[in-house]
Amino acid sequence: MNGPEIQVEFASELHVFVPRARQAGTLRAATDGVSSLGHVIESLGVPLTEVGALLVDGREVPFAHVPAAGESVTVRTVARPQQVPGHLRFLLDVHLGTLARRLRLLGVDTAYESTDIGDPALAARSAAEQRVMLSRDRGLLRRRELWAGAFVYSTRPEEQLRDVLDRFQPELLPWTRCTACNGLLREATKDEVAAQLKHGTHATYDVFAQCAACGRAYWKGAHHEQLEAIVERALAEFGG
Repeated sequence: MNGPEIQVEFASELHVFVPRARQAGTLRAATDGVSSLGHVIESLGVPLTEVGALLVDGREVPFAHVPAAGESVTVRTVARPQQVPGHLRFLLDVHLGTLARRLRLLGVDTAYESTDIGDPALAARSAAEQRVMLSRDRGLLRRRELWAGAFVYSTRPEEQLRDVLDRFQPELLPWTRCTACNGLLREATKDEVAAQLKHGTHATYDVFAQCAACGRAYWKGAHHEQLEAIVERALAEFGG
């Protein structure tokens, strides 16, 4: 684009996508007089999944607004908690396995692709199942087929989980989903899961749950305290 120029100011949270905005404060961007403001914002590096209100000379405009020369644009980030129509559920790409397991631990409906099936297939699944796509892949989040999406800002699972819970505030129902497949758990007897138990486990534990989808057995084993800590932190901050 090398047409009329506009001035663009980004919310500080969006500077991760436009580092020079952090240094310059307000950027000057060329337009072509035809493309939408949403297209201009994306061309500067910001996925529209991360954009909230767009203000032009102080008035709110839609993404479809075609900017004119000299306009001053303010780009705000998505308001929190972000509202999603219908039942809130997620789809995570191959790089977010730990986050997927922690969301499932909290009872949040979370699909996860453990292999790289490619952006088109992920976007198609997001649309078909009406799931919010969580990813650190900006290109994936720019795909028009997506039903909804959100960028995962941190590389640390603890921070990733807190950010997703803060942004979407899903209902938390800990210990109700299989962390392996996302299926729902049910109470199970020792006899029902005996084939999955080693001798020590069989002798030590009496309370079990089993995934109704994949059959995996659960009990309060060696890692339970670590998982309990994750659950307690989440409930303390986001469970109300």
